Amino acid sequence: MTTLAVVNQKGGVGKTTVALGIAEAACASGLSVLVVDLDPQSNASAGLGVWNGSPNVDDALADPTPGAVLSAVTDARWPPDGPCPQLVPGSYALASREPQMAADLVGAQDRLRIALAGANHDLVLIDCPPSLGLLCINGLFAADRALVVTEPAAWAADGVDLMRSTVSRVAQRQGTPTIAGVVLNRVGRTRDNAYWAQQLAERFGTELLPPVPQRAAIAEASGQSQPLRALGRRPGAPEAVQAFDELWADLQSRLA
Repeated sequence: MTTLAVVNQKGGVGKTTVALGIAEAACASGLSVLVVDLDPQSNASAGLGVWNGSPNVDDALADPTPGAVLSAVTDARWPPDGPCPQLVPGSYALASREPQMAADLVGAQDRLRIALAGANHDLVLIDCPPSLGLLCINGLFAADRALVVTEPAAWAADGVDLMRSTVSRVAQRQGTPTIAGVVLNRVGRTRDNAYWAQQLAERFGTELLPPVPQRAAIAEASGQSQPLRALGRRPGAPEAVQAFDELWADLQSRLA
């Protein structure tokens, strides 16, 4: 099993969209995939067709028992004839869970790691919140690798450097996670996008994974709580499917 934390302390970069695209591609390649929605906004859960799931990840974090996550695992509500990951649903209650965890002098940072004990999926994807708070730190403590998602925009490189520094600090304490790579999301055809994409390529070199293009079909699939493959030949959908398949193929080789 590989546990991958999908991270960026900045919101609005499409981190959850990338996590779901990777989940779909990994499932389509034959792997069993578990998505852990660690974001109080619960966008990953909504994208998988699950609202107000119970039990959820907040319940698991409240329970100190090893393997507490296992009782919260549910199937995504994607079409059963296509790739379909499982999910540990998110919860708005996570917003108040973070300050409660801060009062725990012993287990504030590794609750999720303990809760995931016994999970046996091929790939566990942790969709972390856009912050550097205790929820994100729990995601990193539970992960083998970390995937940083960014976009071609000003100051994006600084945000990636900050996230890499946080990953490094966690790894100094327990040996993991290490950076799996950097994903450049929402790459459009504008001159501004091309400029910032080039800047990021020069900054991070081989750490950059295949990019995810700006396609309306990606947002449409998320909004409809459907996998990209369910959109069929809708303009932009086949290109988006191919982009995520290529991203997953490259990422999988690095994880191996």
